[in-house]
Amino acid sequence: MILFKRTLQFFIICTFLGLITLASLYYYVKSDIPSVQVLKDVQLQTPMQVFSRDGLLINQFGEKRRIPASIKEIPQPLIDAILATEDTRFYEHIGIDPIGIVRSAIVLISTGEKKQGASTITMQLARNFFLTREKAYIRKVKEIFIALHIENLLSKDEILALYLNKIELGNRAFGIGAAAQVYYGKELSELNLAQMAMIAGLPKAPSALNPIRNPQRAKARRNVVLGRMLDEGFITQQVYNETIQQPITARFHGAEIDLYAPYISEMVRAEMVARYGYERAYNSGFKVFTSVESDVQAAAQKALVDNLHAYDMRHGYRGAETHLWDHETQSALSQQAILEKLAPVKEIGPLLAAAVLDVGEQSANVLLKNGEQATLSWDNLKWARKYITRYRQSFAPKTANEILVPGAQIWLRKNDDGSYLLSQLPEAASALVSLDPNDGRIKAIVGGYSFEQSQYNRAVQAKRQVGSNIKPFIYSAALENGYTLASILNDAPINQWDKSLGVAWRPKNSPAVYNGPIRIRRALAQSKNVISVRLLRGVGLNRTADHLLKFGFQNSDINRSESLALGSASITPLELARGMSTFANGGHLITPYFISEIQDSAGNVLFKAQPQLACDADAVAHEDSFALDSNLASPTTNAFTESATDHAPAVECAPRIISKQNAFLIADAMHSAVWGGGSWAHKTGWSGTGWRAQALERRDLSGKTGTTNDSVDTWFSGFNRNVMTSVWVGFDNPGNPLGRSTYNSNLDKSQISGAESGAKTAQPAWVDFMRVALKEQPEAPIEPPEGLVSIRIDLATGLLSQKNDYTSRFEYFEKGTAPTKYVMQHVEDVFEEETKTEEELF
Repeated sequence: MILFKRTLQFFIICTFLGLITLASLYYYVKSDIPSVQVLKDVQLQTPMQVFSRDGLLINQFGEKRRIPASIKEIPQPLIDAILATEDTRFYEHIGIDPIGIVRSAIVLISTGEKKQGASTITMQLARNFFLTREKAYIRKVKEIFIALHIENLLSKDEILALYLNKIELGNRAFGIGAAAQVYYGKELSELNLAQMAMIAGLPKAPSALNPIRNPQRAKARRNVVLGRMLDEGFITQQVYNETIQQPITARFHGAEIDLYAPYISEMVRAEMVARYGYERAYNSGFKVFTSVESDVQAAAQKALVDNLHAYDMRHGYRGAETHLWDHETQSALSQQAILEKLAPVKEIGPLLAAAVLDVGEQSANVLLKNGEQATLSWDNLKWARKYITRYRQSFAPKTANEILVPGAQIWLRKNDDGSYLLSQLPEAASALVSLDPNDGRIKAIVGGYSFEQSQYNRAVQAKRQVGSNIKPFIYSAALENGYTLASILNDAPINQWDKSLGVAWRPKNSPAVYNGPIRIRRALAQSKNVISVRLLRGVGLNRTADHLLKFGFQNSDINRSESLALGSASITPLELARGMSTFANGGHLITPYFISEIQDSAGNVLFKAQPQLACDADAVAHEDSFALDSNLASPTTNAFTESATDHAPAVECAPRIISKQNAFLIADAMHSAVWGGGSWAHKTGWSGTGWRAQALERRDLSGKTGTTNDSVDTWFSGFNRNVMTSVWVGFDNPGNPLGRSTYNSNLDKSQISGAESGAKTAQPAWVDFMRVALKEQPEAPIEPPEGLVSIRIDLATGLLSQKNDYTSRFEYFEKGTAPTKYVMQHVEDVFEEETKTEEELF
């Protein structure tokens, strides 16, 4: 009896001490137990995703790959595999498994080592979210209390879903959704049983059991999982026998990018980090919808790359990248040895690395880095005459061995028909920007040939001299100060002594052709340099410079000297496109933007664009053509709103900087730069410098070429009412001329040759891009606004004309500015036959 009492007292004391110990431990770790709100609102670290305007994935940024899935989206066999391996009594226990704890304690007592953690799925979830992996007793105590707390607040399905979306599974994949994508490139629903078992086996040791790094160990672990599923009755013996025989099919899959557009995605990344900070931007699961259209963006990238290759090829072949063996003194390497040497070669853009195996009379056999063998035909080789300098090329080759030798490592590009074209990495650089001039939406932007080669975004960072692309702004100032498109100026050389320099300043036309008295419309269309200088002088240097500042250019970039008339100002392609948009939209300064909408990880709209539109406040109610698309409206980069509203925002008009009449007149004169004027039948016809845009067969296009001294920078900017695009081509190192090319007798007559210029070097990319950007779009000419009159004038004098023949034309004037006198006598000899007009060099 006494023994019983003492035993009972002992147990009571132990129980009491145990309760005190338990309470003490609880209060000790209480501060580490998460609140109810934290548990219910726990945020998974999900990468930021960047999409095109039409919903194609452009890129994703984040330290952890994660694709959250609800419990209903997870296949039952995968759940079974996880439970069989990690926690078979998950749906029965209260967050801790007493049997597992006893087993772990026995192992600890018998070995003195903490080999088994006895962690349930709930305890693992507690550790993954709130604790570390440190093997310490106090951590285990915290795990237990947090697990009990979690079980009290969340359902079993909620706990399991959090666990499956949080667990680390190797290769930066967190959660089973990301693992399915990383290892198999599939959705969860597309996985087979062997693949599910592979993923279910990874939580134990994501690195050591990785199927990519350690396929044999991973297969063994997979089969253990299948064995546990068999033991628990989740699969039959037959299914087990069949599945363990299946091979390892895992390989690394990157993010499923739908549209590769690295320059715009980097712009988004930088903007989001600046706004939200690195940690939140990268790990909060933001979905950012950009302003670019996928097909238009892809067309911009292709046009820029193709144009740089075209420039590079007409200047000649610079030779092989290197030589893998000396064909004169060494025997050819084996195929395996060649592939080993090609393996570390980094391929750039569309360029594919290859080695020349042997060379025939007019062909060559090559081995590509991917192991494919191919034959280069003469049509894919004959362009490659030898490069001498940027101004000189050798004779056209007649045989393949004049171009290639065995052992040469070369670059190839794949043609549309599947054949391969000998190529090389372009030395020149380029940028392209396309805007909607009505609201500033960036439709496409490309900052260079290859983002991998150079992350320098020339579209927004490169300030380059704009050459004759400055002239529309100079002429706009002139129209605002008393000139008209019919005003006559003297197209004659200028020779002015500069006292400060001790030399004469002699601005010249390029080509050095002078027409004498000439109308302003034709002078702009043919890019007459001396007329631009005379207009700047007539208006005044400071007044002209101040007018240019209205177009959003920075004062520090507008040099106040007469060279401003020839384009000495340095401006980025985006800044230029923004300024030019004013002529397309009727006189408004829009703000370019590239983010349409930002959503959080749950799809809630955090930000929707509210761009200023090219409209007048008193006519907004009637401007239906400028209405915002409620689903795709886009923001300006510096006009974020914190939250979206349930109703459409009030329309805000962009500031008017020039009159709609001024904008139309300049746009119409730029239309003449494309379509020319005069009468070819009467030998008075003339071409504008942008005549190559006629290839698009659209009468709604206006444009302007631009070339600086020595063809260092070349430009073409052009637009209709809905699309404004600027293209720049030059070298990254300012001062390097683009040179000239001679005619290549191996190529067809459509080739470009002669001195490089805006029309020859930049405009072809513009044409190729606009062909896609305007595809199936109806013509959108810029309509003349009210406040203009159309009057027939004499082409020679700009005065009123009563004739209705080739010596006259209708011209637009702002009311009150038209000439009042009629021409008395038409002078026939003022016209010169012009069968071809060379492009300007300024």
